[in-house]
Amino acid sequence: MKTKTYQINPVEFAKVLADPTRQQIMECCCCEWMSVTQIVDKVNVSQPTVSHHLAVLREAGLVNAREKGKNTYYELNQDRVAYCCGQLLQTFAPESNAAEKLISLTAVK
Repeated sequence: MKTKTYQINPVEFAKVLADPTRQQIMECCCCEWMSVTQIVDKVNVSQPTVSHHLAVLREAGLVNAREKGKNTYYELNQDRVAYCCGQLLQTFAPESNAAEKLISLTAVK
């Protein structure tokens, strides 16, 4: 199976993260696969709103999705989040040792 490579610049990554609803969605599917219905229940917004935000997160490569029956389940792509955070550091704090360490530890998958 071919792995999709996502391209996102640090500013676009920051824009994706800027939305409070997306932050809640990322937090709730951080360490487990969750259906849209489960996410709706946790973040207390409408299903169309959650679906819209999941599409943005999916396009940025920040969530993984898998189909199971009629449902789609989502999990935060922690490696991608860490990689993008490293890109932010490298762009805006290039003299920081943390940027190099984070980038080297998190190759894009």
